[in-house]
Parts: sequence; C-alpha cells; structure tokens
Amino acid sequence: MRRIFIGDIQGCREPLERLLAAVAYVRGRDRLLPVGDLVNKGPDSPGTLDLLMELGAEPVLGNHDLHWLDKGKGEKPMRAWLRSQPFVRVFDDVIMVHGGLHPKWDEAKLRALDTVEANYAVNVRYCDADGTRPRDDWPPPGPPFRPWDDFYRGEKRVIFGHWARRGLVVRPQCIGLDTGCVYGGQLSAWIAEEDRIVQVDGWRRS
Repeated sequence: MRRIFIGDIQGCREPLERLLAAVAYVRGRDRLLPVGDLVNKGPDSPGTLDLLMELGAEPVLGNHDLHWLDKGKGEKPMRAWLRSQPFVRVFDDVIMVHGGLHPKWDEAKLRALDTVEANYAVNVRYCDADGTRPRDDWPPPGPPFRPWDDFYRGEKRVIFGHWARRGLVVRPQCIGLDTGCVYGGQLSAWIAEEDRIVQVDGWRRS
C-alpha cells in the first residue's frame, strides 16, 4: 500500500482531483495523507471535504482547518469529521504534522499534545535552538531564529506543510509540501514508497 502525502489544499478541489489522477490514486490500495489546511481560502472547501471523506483520507489538522471550525463553517458531518482528525500522525519511518515540531519534543510527546503545544505544531515556521518562536515570521526574523527543521534531531523524517513562501522542501530530515496551490502555485504530493514528488498546477483565479 502506497502512502501519498499531499500539501496544503486550502479548499481547491479541482487541483486535488487532478493530483489524484496524476498519482493514479486507488482507494483501498493507497493511503491519502493530507498535511493539513484542507480548507478555507480556496473556492470549494465543502467540496474538498466531501471528496476527502469519500476517499477515506487521513489528514492532520492545520491552522486554517481550526479557523474554519471556529467559524462554524460547513455542514455538521463535515465539521465532526474534521474535528476528529489528529494534529500529528506517527508512522514507523515518518512523522506528519502541519507546521513543525518543537526541538525538545520526543515521540511520546507527539501522542499527547496539549492546547498550547498543538498551537505550536500547526503554526511554527521559525524558532531558536530552545524552540522559542519569533513574534513574527515575516519578514524573516534572522538570528537566532531559523527554520524549525534546522533544529530537529529526530530519527524519523517529518512531512509538513504550512509554508507556501518557502515552497517545496526536500531535506534528509524533512519534506515540506506547501507549494502555494491556493495562490496559483502548485499542489504537491510525496509518494513515500516511491520517494517521488508529483505536482500539478494550483488554483487559477478567474
């Protein structure tokens, strides 16, 4: 069974459909693993959730998903499904999270994040060696702050999203899949068992 990790969809159902075709996704043979921010800024958040629910997707929550839930958007079954998703998924070889990981977290911590820690996991981009985040992420904050994955020392590769300005990231310790689909960039997937990146054009505003 292939694991297909997908970057930030942001309510862009049509690019998602094209990406699924490009990777030849087959339900029952493949696992669909979006890295969060399934909804909010794009043209069809309900349709995106309908499709992901139909396909048995296994996402993690992102900051825009939480915002969407806080606003009470979508039908009750959609909200219930989205709310039931975790902030982190841990596999034998990789960890999936929306934003990133605190440099001092161990794997046991990832299975029991409190509210403050969950907020960190969905929002972090930059931090220092102690895990402290800067007040702002833009413009880039400079030393001692660096991308969170510069300080990551875990054994498992981390698959994340959340950072469209940074674009595709492929490093030994991590893969970043937010390539700005909702901003006219691309929607990206990483097929773990093939170690292969697949991309399609993102949403184009009419």
